[in-house]
Amino acid sequence: MPVFKIGKEAPAWCEMKHFEIVRLAKGSRHTFDRVGKKEKLIIGQGRCLISLGEQQIDAEERANLDLSEPDKAFRVDEVLSDTVLIRMCGDWGEEIGGSGLFNVTKAESVVERGDPTHYHKETNIDNHYHDCDEYWIIFEGKGVVVSEGNSYEVGPGDCLAIGMGHHHDFPLVSEPVKAVYFETTLQGNKRRGHLWNHTHGAAEPIKERV
Repeated sequence: MPVFKIGKEAPAWCEMKHFEIVRLAKGSRHTFDRVGKKEKLIIGQGRCLISLGEQQIDAEERANLDLSEPDKAFRVDEVLSDTVLIRMCGDWGEEIGGSGLFNVTKAESVVERGDPTHYHKETNIDNHYHDCDEYWIIFEGKGVVVSEGNSYEVGPGDCLAIGMGHHHDFPLVSEPVKAVYFETTLQGNKRRGHLWNHTHGAAEPIKERV
């Protein structure tokens, strides 16, 4: 099953081996123990001062920080407003896809840009694939995701692990969703962004990555 939760083991093929969602109140501090060879930290909400070795960063919502030096770690020196941090750890390549935040809500009218679907849709997230693996980490809201033709209910603390070339979609929400996306090492044609059969050619999913 491509959905796994905080504290659970990721599928063996995943380059992202560990993730966590850390919620910090204003005025608090937090120290991370190093887990992965590489680490990424995305600010899902709020504002805080973060140290990366000798560098301190005033990080607000959508800040996207990378750490590859093996002898350093992230440290939150001060939380300036209630903050949600999403941390990803593992070992991915130097040439990766994108990463950041995305929201999913019900659309007043659904406009389908992606590949055709056989299931009911209430959102404007498109059915697409990538030339890399991708991870969706949900930190707020609830809904239904589709990957490899299967549907999964997801909520806070869930991660959808999507293997390269597999179509995926977020067609339904019961509560507005806030989530992180992280596309790891580019492979094959190494094209960035959302890919569709009707525009970019037929997907070639790696069948073992499920």
